[in-house]
Amino acid sequence: MLTEVAQGVQVHESQFCQSNAVVVQGRDGVLLIDAGVHADELACLASDIRELGQTVVAGFSTHPHWDHLLWHPELGDAPRYATARCAATAAERLSGDVAAIAKAVGIPEEVPLDLLGLVTGLPAGTVQIPWDGPAVRIIEHAGHAPGHAALLIEDCGVLVAGDMLSDVLIPILDLRGAADPFEDYLAALRQLDVVADGVSLVIPGHGSVGGAGQARARIDQDRAYVLALRDAQDPGDPRTGPTAADGWGWVAGLHARQVEQVAAR
Repeated sequence: MLTEVAQGVQVHESQFCQSNAVVVQGRDGVLLIDAGVHADELACLASDIRELGQTVVAGFSTHPHWDHLLWHPELGDAPRYATARCAATAAERLSGDVAAIAKAVGIPEEVPLDLLGLVTGLPAGTVQIPWDGPAVRIIEHAGHAPGHAALLIEDCGVLVAGDMLSDVLIPILDLRGAADPFEDYLAALRQLDVVADGVSLVIPGHGSVGGAGQARARIDQDRAYVLALRDAQDPGDPRTGPTAADGWGWVAGLHARQVEQVAAR
């Protein structure tokens, strides 16, 4: 089910890790950001868009992790964009047997794989999504994954944050692939800092939509976590402890694994 969160902006929430697909109304159709996860949910999203009398005219994937690279035939064949680095990373990671890759990384059977990762990289340095709708600024960084992008819908001040600024999920750093994952993440947060004062609503890739003031609060919380992880300190982050939201207790294990990976570096 689509839920309107701002004028011309709607969210479709998946059962998988509270993933958020974002639909932005344009002049002749909608922009679909991070379409979703399970096949039945993707089909439901396509149906909801049709019931609005709309079609998908463009898609965008915020980063090259499988749950943000999915699509469904009922969504149509609109161009699906990503940053150049995101698209290149996705192509490299999916260059082998997709079914074997899916099994290796634990992709659920309910996930459709036929259209996985078929994104077009925008030219390096592109700062806006090319489509006939509200201006959507691309804020590219490497904080969570190569070519990760947050998107700012400028007219309404909505920040689509990708896998950052979540109320339930801690920062996940690229500890295996990046030369300096801490600086990458802190630099990304500094980029989001620049636009935070103009943000009225923040939509994370996973978790709850945050209202006025939440962009800044979540930036500060994520920064505190990254600094504590870097300095081998207890982050005291409620997302990793007994006060974690229902169904999110596993984040404590994720934190423990990141601590181990940092120590191994």
